[in-house]
Amino acid sequence: MFQSIRWRIAVPYILLLLLTLLGLATYVASTVRQSYINQMQTEITADARLIAVRAAAALQDGAPPDELDRIARQSAAILNRRVTIIDAEGNVLAESHEAAAGMENHMERPEFLQAWTDGEGISLRDSETLGSEMLYAAVAVYPPGEESAGTPLGYVRVALPLQQIQQFINRMLRIFLGLTLAAALISTLIAAWIASRTTRSLRRLTEAVRQVPAGELFDEPVSRNSDEFGQLHLAFNQMAVRLRKQINDLDTERSKLAAVLAQMTDGVIIAGEEGEVQLINPAAENMFSITQESALGRTLAEALRSHQFVDLWQQCKQSGETVSTSIEIPTRRIFLQAVATPLGESLPGSILLLFQDLTRLRHLETVRRDFISNISHELRTPLASLKALTETLQESAFDDPPAARRFLQRMETEVDALSLMVSELLELSRIESGRVPLQLKAVDPKQVIQVAVDRMKLQAQRAGLEMVVDCPSGTPSILADQPRLEQVMVNLLHNAIKFTPAGGRISIHLESSGSEALFTVQDTGPGITEDDLPRIFERFYKADRARTSGGTGLGLAIARHLVEAHGGRIWAESQVGRGSTFRFSIPLAS
Repeated sequence: MFQSIRWRIAVPYILLLLLTLLGLATYVASTVRQSYINQMQTEITADARLIAVRAAAALQDGAPPDELDRIARQSAAILNRRVTIIDAEGNVLAESHEAAAGMENHMERPEFLQAWTDGEGISLRDSETLGSEMLYAAVAVYPPGEESAGTPLGYVRVALPLQQIQQFINRMLRIFLGLTLAAALISTLIAAWIASRTTRSLRRLTEAVRQVPAGELFDEPVSRNSDEFGQLHLAFNQMAVRLRKQINDLDTERSKLAAVLAQMTDGVIIAGEEGEVQLINPAAENMFSITQESALGRTLAEALRSHQFVDLWQQCKQSGETVSTSIEIPTRRIFLQAVATPLGESLPGSILLLFQDLTRLRHLETVRRDFISNISHELRTPLASLKALTETLQESAFDDPPAARRFLQRMETEVDALSLMVSELLELSRIESGRVPLQLKAVDPKQVIQVAVDRMKLQAQRAGLEMVVDCPSGTPSILADQPRLEQVMVNLLHNAIKFTPAGGRISIHLESSGSEALFTVQDTGPGITEDDLPRIFERFYKADRARTSGGTGLGLAIARHLVEAHGGRIWAESQVGRGSTFRFSIPLAS
């Protein structure tokens, strides 16, 4: 309850009021009691004087105790007081409420001592006889006509129990307590209302402040009062407007930054002063096969799992300058250009790591270098052979017509090989550039396989190979250019026959998989190494490093481009010593 400011305002006010009322009640009760006692003192003193006048003659005449008892009892009955008459030595002569005989000497009582000295005495004390608090008034009894001039004949004491006073005070306190409780209740309601009204604006402001983290900022002050709360509301509203503008600006900048980072092909990582990852963009997630959730807050070593990146970060941190290096990740077969730049005052202690994926560029460079090397090798062999044959023919073969004819036949063979290579290069160039229009129509995939098998069957028989075809019935039609797809199958079968030793087997399989038809050519040849497998569809690339297998090395490249032109895909699987499997898919006709 005391966490609310309205109760912290109301409760002290209520407590203060209650304490004030209780203090006032105590003071009033004490004042009334004392005033009442003072009044009773005056009354019983006057009563004692009246009784003393009546008892003076009896004491002077030596009246018997019965006469004195009668005077005491009659006076007590009339005045509703307790009356005691004693002689000058303090002996009790008469008592209105008790038997005088056997009562102890009263001369040592305070009221009698004061009366003996001053003629009158007042005392408020507990009665030893009755055991309750009493108010006593004692008056000296002088001989008639001498009134305080002679020797006292005795003393008259009038006693009044304070129970009457206390009962009166209790009634008064009960009335006052009732009024106090009523006043407290009314004051509580008033205090709660005042506190609630006072803090209402503050509560509304609190609700508005709670909405700020959610971006719900009000535009108008919630209080139009000119008091402190109104000024606070106005100040907060002005702050909220500025904050809204700043948040909107920050959101805009953050959206721009997020869009740029999301669309960047380069990986971006921001590392903190301790090397913890503070930001990572999607490109970096793809490069390192990690997620934002697993990387943020972790160190570079934990997130990237490579000491090379940690070394780059440390070099940049120590030098305070931009550091760049090339990093290769063998496990993922990627090659990166990494740049580390300190962010300076923008983010003190943080370093920006930028990663450019140069894998494709390096691959293209390797392909270009290998292409030049391969085509040079492919051209050098027939050209060297032609040059040798020409020189031999010029030197001596003209004199030997049979030899000249053999040389000319060899030259024709080499020229045919060059012509075939140039023709295939032109064909591949036309396919890659899209200048070979495909005549797509619904085609029976079994017919494509059967035509290719019929064309290569004789060649397989000459090589001593078994050719097995598995084409289940009911395979849906495909959308393809049949002659071009037959060319793909022929190239794959030619490749399988060329690399499969005698006694081996070539299996052709057809199946439908989802919305595609899947063609498979499997052989039992020597297989392809893991390093060569990703590159076998490149132009002029040969797994045979000695290049003794013959052929131009363009067949698989042509097959890949024709399959991709059909909207399909082609790939190879192989294990050294266990043969190779080539597969390609073609979309089904709708």
